[in-house]
Amino acid sequence: MTNVLQCLEEQGKSKHDLSRDSGVSVSFISDLTTGQGNPSLKVMAKIAAALDVPLAFLLERCDLPPGAQELLAEHKPLSSVPQGFQRVSLVLTDYQAFVARKWAQDARKMMHR
Repeated sequence: MTNVLQCLEEQGKSKHDLSRDSGVSVSFISDLTTGQGNPSLKVMAKIAAALDVPLAFLLERCDLPPGAQELLAEHKPLSSVPQGFQRVSLVLTDYQAFVARKWAQDARKMMHR
């Protein structure tokens, strides 16, 4: 689950921090992030809550560039967003969410230039 590693890197947290905040063992988190763990949705929901991201983000396809998953497996952190950008998870009103989606579209266009 490279999305978990992405979140940890982007938030400046360690696997130990995630273990403490989620109640999931460091050993299982390590297995999960190396592709050896097979978590239940309940465990993934705990991890998502601890990372303050939607569960769907952890389950969706990873948006890392080619080759980055291998770097992460070797414990060489790589952020999925360029410098000057941040990934955030928010609870918004319907209108605010509409505006935020527009901002996200604009940011994706800027990142892919």
